[in-house]
Amino acid sequence: MRVKICGITQPQQGVAIASLGATALGFICVPATKRYVNVAQIRAVVEQLPQQVHKIGVFANSTIEEITQIVVESGLTGVQLHADESKEFAVQLRQMLPNVEIIKALRISSAEDLEEARAYTSSVDTLLLDAYHPNQLGGTGKTLDWKMLEQFNPDCPWMLAGGLNPDNVVQALSQVKPSGIDLSSGVERAPGDKDLDKVAKLFERLATK
Repeated sequence: MRVKICGITQPQQGVAIASLGATALGFICVPATKRYVNVAQIRAVVEQLPQQVHKIGVFANSTIEEITQIVVESGLTGVQLHADESKEFAVQLRQMLPNVEIIKALRISSAEDLEEARAYTSSVDTLLLDAYHPNQLGGTGKTLDWKMLEQFNPDCPWMLAGGLNPDNVVQALSQVKPSGIDLSSGVERAPGDKDLDKVAKLFERLATK
């Protein structure tokens, strides 16, 4: 099970979270958001991480040129498109970054949203399904309707996000069968400040799954 902890802002926390078992760390590359980090901050974490840990930059309606520059300068291994990016945009980005994982995040509130998600499977490497919020792109603490996702089985790997925490993750995974999970606010003391006790508790719960 792939486990991505998103919204990393502090190098020592990033290293500790990777050592606890996270297979991917996420960095918010969206200015004016609570967990935003710049290239220098990302690199300060990335340089200390094991090679096998995926380093994912989260972008929202950035240009291909902006994304490419940040990926190259910070050492990211993946890009998460978390806003209105089209399938065509993902294909163009793939041409610029052929060796970088491309994840498309979609906020899900209906069956129609799931169909839209399926449409991306030929354009990206991985899907990420997050809870819908009218004003926030992620990190809201809101959960998805897991029942709606019980039969979701797209043609590419997919990750479950949205309000997951150590106390509900086993219940979520008893209903839904994603390739991985993504947590942010569910393992925090405050936005961008991760609670390592909660992260450790998460992996303890996952070990019983």
